[in-house]
Amino acid sequence: MIIRQRQVAAQGHLCWSYDDPGSLATQAERYLLAGLAAGARVWYVTPQPADPVADRLHALPGFAAAVRRGAAAVIPLFSTYSHGDVVDPPTQVAAYAAATDEALAAGHTGLRVVAEATEMVRTQAQLESFARYEHLVDRYMRTRPFSALCAYHRSELGDRAVAELACMHPETNAEDVLFRLYAAPPGDGHAALTGELDLSNHELFRTALDRADLRPTDGELVLSATGLRFLDHRALAHLGEYARRRGATAVLHTARPTAARLVDLLDLPGIRVEVAR
Repeated sequence: MIIRQRQVAAQGHLCWSYDDPGSLATQAERYLLAGLAAGARVWYVTPQPADPVADRLHALPGFAAAVRRGAAAVIPLFSTYSHGDVVDPPTQVAAYAAATDEALAAGHTGLRVVAEATEMVRTQAQLESFARYEHLVDRYMRTRPFSALCAYHRSELGDRAVAELACMHPETNAEDVLFRLYAAPPGDGHAALTGELDLSNHELFRTALDRADLRPTDGELVLSATGLRFLDHRALAHLGEYARRRGATAVLHTARPTAARLVDLLDLPGIRVEVAR
């Protein structure tokens, strides 16, 4: 399969799937230089002692000058994440929270990271835990000045593994990932849904929900889905069952009245659709 690698905005929480290290180098350069321009401390987190992406960054006068003044660094992956272990999501979020606080204390506007994390998702157990971490750290990013680009080598991991990770990000360059489930901004619910949910990806959606581990508030799980272009009955059934297992009602905020009609027509329990006007 040939995947066209589109450009995405240099902000927020991105999943960057790549086959060519040159495309990663270009995106890392753009993302980190934008962070420096905004006053952030920036890191490139690499799994390799000799990394052409790191070499290219060091060759940039702006990045090299930032390294000298403590505003930029190339960090070994296994000093940031546990080598060979399954990541513990809360512990890893806490580590980046502490690094963000240190950046703020040093006078920066926040912390921005490009992390080549392929080595952290080689096994199924690693993938399960890291996908859960991706959602948890996304929640942290909604309230604190931390942003990250998470890079994964598609040809080493395969399409399915990349899709399982990419769908947990608000933004991705993986064009074959049709939906994203990620943390909603404060006040907008427990999570946000964008894209399309159909026959091709409803099982992936169920997996993503389980990994997000959403916790009800006052008996409700609220999902902001105004950016969802299509939603079929299978995804609605998964959402309703997910909420019921947590003793809650799923509340889906959407701009599409067809979702409400589907719930009524199929008499799906555990879910309520509220159509935005």
